[in-house]
This record gives sequence, structure tokens and C-alpha cells, in this order.
Amino acid sequence: QVQLVESGGGLVQPGGSLRLSCVASGYRLDLYAIGWFRQAPGKEREAVSCISSIDGSTTDYSDSVKGRFTVSRDNAKNTVYLQMNSMKQEDAAVYYCAADPVVGYYCGLNTGEYDYWGQGTQVTVSS
Repeated sequence: QVQLVESGGGLVQPGGSLRLSCVASGYRLDLYAIGWFRQAPGKEREAVSCISSIDGSTTDYSDSVKGRFTVSRDNAKNTVYLQMNSMKQEDAAVYYCAADPVVGYYCGLNTGEYDYWGQGTQVTVSS
């Protein structure tokens, strides 16, 4: 079973930046499409971004983060990143990465497409 570990969360001021990382132990992460999701207290888990497997040539973003967040992958490090810029208070949530064992030029923004999930990393946006 693929085990995913997120890191990089923390406290950031509005307008600031954070970079989250998603690492898999013992598995080639490039064989999976990776999605980033978030969940704020009292709200449903929502999609943030995704990146296709292998070369990550396909990416997608929710409208709320488009133009501010960037997803990328470094296969040599077996890591997927979520660069978050121009952060807003409404970006505060627990962020999760998830893996979908689909190889190809596709990634999805639906939670049901993903088989494996990390434990999440907390992101707080406050002045």
C-alpha cells in the first residue's frame, strides 16, 4: 500500500508563500497521478490541484487557487510539490495529497478517484 507523507505546512501571513511536499516511501510516485486537497474546519474536503503521472505534463487547479498555486513533481526525489503564493485567509486548512494509480496524461479533481491518502499537514494563514 502506498504511504504518502505531506510536509511543509505552517503559519504564514496573508500574501505570503508556502511550499508543501508529498513523498511516498517505497513506491515510485511517478506512476501515480497526485492530487492535492484541503479541508477547513466544518467544511467538506475540496480539491486544490492535481498533476498527471510520469512527466506531470497535465495539471489542473480549482478556480479558487488558479494563478496562485503551482503543482510540480521531481521524480528524482520521488516528491510532488504544491507551491502556494499570494495566500489568503481562506486558504487555511489541512492539506492532503492523494495518489491515483493511473498512468497517462490525466489527473482528476474528484476525491473518489484517489486510492491512497496522506495524513495531512496544517496550513494557517493569519496576520
